Amino acid sequence: MGRVERRELLLELYQAGLARVDGRPCVREALSRPPGRPEGKVWVAAIGKAASAMVLGAHEVLGEALGEALLVTKPGHVAQELREMPGVEIHESGHPVPDERSLRAGQRLLNWLEMLPPAVTPLFLISGGASALVEVPKAGVKLEDLVRVSQQGLATDLTIAEINSQRTRLSQIKGGRLAARLGDREGRALLISDVPGDDPGLIGSGILAPAPGGDRIQRQVIASVDDAIEAILAGATRRGLTARRAARRFAGDASRLSVQFTHELALGQVQVRVWGGESTVRLPEHPGRGGRNQHLALTAARLIAGYPELMLLAAGTDGSDGPTEDAGAVVDADTCGRIALMGLDPDDCLRRADSGTALEAAGALVRTGPTGTNVADLVIGLKLSPSWDGREPSDNDS
Repeated sequence: MGRVERRELLLELYQAGLARVDGRPCVREALSRPPGRPEGKVWVAAIGKAASAMVLGAHEVLGEALGEALLVTKPGHVAQELREMPGVEIHESGHPVPDERSLRAGQRLLNWLEMLPPAVTPLFLISGGASALVEVPKAGVKLEDLVRVSQQGLATDLTIAEINSQRTRLSQIKGGRLAARLGDREGRALLISDVPGDDPGLIGSGILAPAPGGDRIQRQVIASVDDAIEAILAGATRRGLTARRAARRFAGDASRLSVQFTHELALGQVQVRVWGGESTVRLPEHPGRGGRNQHLALTAARLIAGYPELMLLAAGTDGSDGPTEDAGAVVDADTCGRIALMGLDPDDCLRRADSGTALEAAGALVRTGPTGTNVADLVIGLKLSPSWDGREPSDNDS
């Protein structure tokens, strides 16, 4: 099995993970199992990178019972099928930094709540990305304040919980404030989690967190990175490979994590290792092209140079890594050599946060387009001899 074939194996496992957490089947299954679909007419508010897929899943189950649908998502993440569906109001909003579209979407969300007929059940479909996509700032808070907090979160190594806490303090709708507007009205919320612990109070900066005084919204997390990991492990096992997942989700500096991951992969006896979580990168004043997964992958490429049996994929599950249209990258022992042949220095690219330029030169980038989900990031390590033929492990792979 050569480099190309092993790369395809990694991409196959990655796609198996994405399929397990696709918003469309996840919503469809959640509404088909107890407690089942809501009774009577249902209005849907879908917010996040997976909103389009989630609305399609709801439509498959609800059919004519689906009334008005408000969809707020990232530009380019709307299925054409929804654009042609009556009753679906689409807002493509600001991401990863909020803008005027985010404020308009936030006000429209409040109007949507006020217009809910008494006999209609509200169904909220929430996924990561809602933090920037929709906002109603508190009195005295300006758009520039929201932008500053988001940019700080992108440029520093703050955790998602820390960033969300800052966003919540500026918002009229996050941190349980949106749910409070429903009073004692019943509702349902299906959430795709991209946060540690799958806490509904953190997903989308708590856009549908429980109201401070309690509410009657039934919340259910229907997909997380753990589900994606289990699907990857199952796919590896079906291929006859030994596979293991990390004991816990990862967080922290991408460069430090790449050292940990490559160390575990190189010294272990397992052929496939899977990690899930979200790393951080502290950006220089004028960063180049890339994202946290590309930064992690390029750092790993430096560490596995000279180890032909090792290969690693690092990618976001939403199909985008940072402000780029690339999901991440697949690197191997020769990646840095290919970068050097193109006249680039991997170390310099890392210092300038320009990993995407280096990885593109090496043909290492992974591009999927919108995936219909968002459950943080996946890292998959492969330890197989380049001569492995798929039938039985060699001595180096046992």
